[in-house]
Amino acid sequence: MKIKTGRQEQSGNKGEHDDEPLTPTARLFTAPEFNCYITAVIGLKSKINRDVFIEGLEQTLLKHPRFSSILVNDRQEQKWVRTKVVAENHVIIPKIELENTNSDAFLESYVSDLTTIPLDTSKPLWEVHLLDLITSDAQNVIVLKIHHSVGDGMSLMSLVHACTRKTSNHDELPSLPNENRQSSKSVAGSSGFPRLIWMVMLVWNTLCDALKFIATTMFLKDTDTPIKGDFRLNNSKRMCLVHRTVNLEDIKLIKNAMKMTVNDVLLGVAQAALSKYLERRYGEKEKKAGEHESRRNSSNMLKEIRLRACLLVNIRPTTGVQDLANMMAKGSKCKWGNWIGYMLFPFSLALHDDPLEHLRRVKSIINRKKNSLEALLTFTSTKILIKLLGVVRAASLTSRTISNTTMSFSNLVGPSEEVSLFGHPITYIAPSANGHPHALTMHFQSYMNKMTISLTVDPTAICDPHQLCDDLEESLRSIKAAVQERSATQ
Repeated sequence: MKIKTGRQEQSGNKGEHDDEPLTPTARLFTAPEFNCYITAVIGLKSKINRDVFIEGLEQTLLKHPRFSSILVNDRQEQKWVRTKVVAENHVIIPKIELENTNSDAFLESYVSDLTTIPLDTSKPLWEVHLLDLITSDAQNVIVLKIHHSVGDGMSLMSLVHACTRKTSNHDELPSLPNENRQSSKSVAGSSGFPRLIWMVMLVWNTLCDALKFIATTMFLKDTDTPIKGDFRLNNSKRMCLVHRTVNLEDIKLIKNAMKMTVNDVLLGVAQAALSKYLERRYGEKEKKAGEHESRRNSSNMLKEIRLRACLLVNIRPTTGVQDLANMMAKGSKCKWGNWIGYMLFPFSLALHDDPLEHLRRVKSIINRKKNSLEALLTFTSTKILIKLLGVVRAASLTSRTISNTTMSFSNLVGPSEEVSLFGHPITYIAPSANGHPHALTMHFQSYMNKMTISLTVDPTAICDPHQLCDDLEESLRSIKAAVQERSATQ
């Protein structure tokens, strides 16, 4: 049966409302194994003005093609079909009765409940929840839920940033900082012997990563740990979403002292925190062996664990905030879609006397990963699998590959100054994703001088996500203290 989409008959541009087929990656995200959603919790400094907020949506998101199209399943293909959108149909304002419930706990429960409720496919695949709720770090809260087929996390968060304006100048778009990275491009641009060595290493590293990728799909599995979970149930379970905000200046201090990137520091902190968390979980199981014996056994067990994370990587150059703002305001063209690959990053779990050892090990692995085409390889191979085998089989193979690893990890850059969303100043941004076969996903989002850590966990595997947040915060403090001590000694 054909679906009536309520298209607008009048259009100044020919072809403006033409149907558009889904990209291969977007089709993958509609498969049962990857029915993924992106959820962003945004804390505000003031109460939400419903009418102002809806008017802002009409002037921005509703003008974006993906936010004004429904997903249609034809026999031949899946496609986006433009439709008339009513903003009020996508804005949900729940009635909140706290009674004896803590407001922070209520928010976590509310967002977790959203992970079990699919979006209505008869409408564009997004919705906004306006919560009149005062929490420990916000006066009101917005929850934005979007199906992953609409776009990748980096594109969607950039789109959210394009809807904001600086509080210091309400007519000016936010500026996103670009981290200076020492990449292999400088080597690639050289000539002679260094360039030859770089090309040989690039080919060799990519070949090794390709073989590991194939092995992971076929048989190479991570160790079954308390944080791995059961991938066969994760995409249908209620997931728990928690967040914790730390000082971005502490991360930058470590970055500058160790001559690393922010992403390197975050990986080092995550590795140290996971080592502490798993050591505690294993230690609790072995208390009968005695306190000292238990710690020794759990420490030895950490070294034998294979624990890999899927590092999400944006394949295309980041779309600028100004370009996205022009798309919504003027209808101009802009690159969009799901252009993400991933790298398999092995965490080296251990309890080091020197916490800086975590950073050194991470930096060594990352430097090699930067000289590899692994992310492009995974992105391209997924597209080829979909074309050759179809979405169902490709999704099954991809799910098998990812489920043989333990967790997902991503880091997104936000505005360096305070911004407001439709006149509402923002205090924090906590993005997350669910629906993929992982029991643990770590997202890091910078904003102003803060870094928000968002954890999406399967509560049947990780029943104490706040403890893992504590371990992340404590690991950051210990690494910062070690850096300051080293600097004072030098």
